[in-house]
Amino acid sequence: MAAGPWGWGAAALMLLLALLLGGARRLRRRYATGGARASPRGRAAAARADGVRALLVTAHPDDEAMFFAPTVLGLGRAGGRAAVLCCSAGNYYNQGEIRKKELEESCFLLGIPASDVTIIDHRDLLDNPAVEWDAQLLSAFVLKHIEANNINLVVTFDAGGVSGHANHISLYTALRNLHSERRLPEGCHVLVLESVNLFRKYISILDVPFSCLLPRDVLFVLTEEETERARRAMQCHRSQLLWFRRIYMLFSRYMMVNSLRLL
Repeated sequence: MAAGPWGWGAAALMLLLALLLGGARRLRRRYATGGARASPRGRAAAARADGVRALLVTAHPDDEAMFFAPTVLGLGRAGGRAAVLCCSAGNYYNQGEIRKKELEESCFLLGIPASDVTIIDHRDLLDNPAVEWDAQLLSAFVLKHIEANNINLVVTFDAGGVSGHANHISLYTALRNLHSERRLPEGCHVLVLESVNLFRKYISILDVPFSCLLPRDVLFVLTEEETERARRAMQCHRSQLLWFRRIYMLFSRYMMVNSLRLL
């Protein structure tokens, strides 16, 4: 019996998806094993990571695994060293003390010892998706940490904050101000994590071709083994593992791909 138009359409769609998936897997292997891919503008920041002393500036415990695991693991693979400055204890649901411990467990799996994890628990930097933090206060905390630890690369969110969270965006504002006012130490670069549209955010490995082809300054792609490590780090945040975050872990491109731009 001849296939109807719907049958041929479904077959063509399945073939297209198979081709896309195969291409994405090949690109993933190529980029993941090749280390950080950087544009000429981005090479000074992360193309060779063996001398990089990076500071990941996050808003909440779990940001480091949920959004930045490819950057942390990619830098580590290339010989860089990363530390975390988390600007709140994530106490929105009065779980701050639990979340501090979860953060240390997650960072340990990502190769960051507890001695390189700092949590700011300040009354004016409360975990709240509707509150913009004071950029001047944040800038002071971040700059002090950069200078005290001889940091030469800072990584944080971009103006979209990936999820539009006001606390995430406040970090971008603080780093943008430090950069534009030339208050950062000489040779200290700032990379911001690219916020992508909802479609790209949740197509998992199929976003690899987009990330490889579209403009960016630095790109980190994880191997399958590294992606599983990133998921295990996210699983350390047991207090936050609601059903939608489990779906996020399976389908979000941020669990395996980070594309970043220099300020």
